[in-house]
Amino acid sequence: MSDAHVGGTRAARPEVVGETESRLAFTPEALELIERLWALHGPLMFHQSGGCCDGSSPMCYPRGEFRTGGQDVLLGTLELPPPAAQAAAPEGTGAPREIGFWMSREQFGVWAHTHLTVDAVDGRGSGFSLEAPEGRRFLIRSRLL
Repeated sequence: MSDAHVGGTRAARPEVVGETESRLAFTPEALELIERLWALHGPLMFHQSGGCCDGSSPMCYPRGEFRTGGQDVLLGTLELPPPAAQAAAPEGTGAPREIGFWMSREQFGVWAHTHLTVDAVDGRGSGFSLEAPEGRRFLIRSRLL
């Protein structure tokens, strides 16, 4: 599991071919919301499309709910420890949880030289994203690499 923490964030495991440094991180606020959503919905995934409105926010889905393909890039995988109940189980029985963060290939081309940090802020999430009824929403903060 990745232990890379910068400024309180947790780095995702890099998944883009040829990359060894993560270009994706999650704030403690995002991790808290992810834990809540995992408890409610089970395994999760993210997809970041392009465009305006809802397309500019990362969307969180139950894993497999959003179909990815050749038009998408797996940017990184967030690794979380096993749930608390599994963590108390005998050694080796609790498996880490993995959450893929996908991006449309077109959007990846635009953000190819950008580090993304997924944050959570107050507000209503995007219509189809799991956090919509939670009073919080995911937000991308970016910086050039």
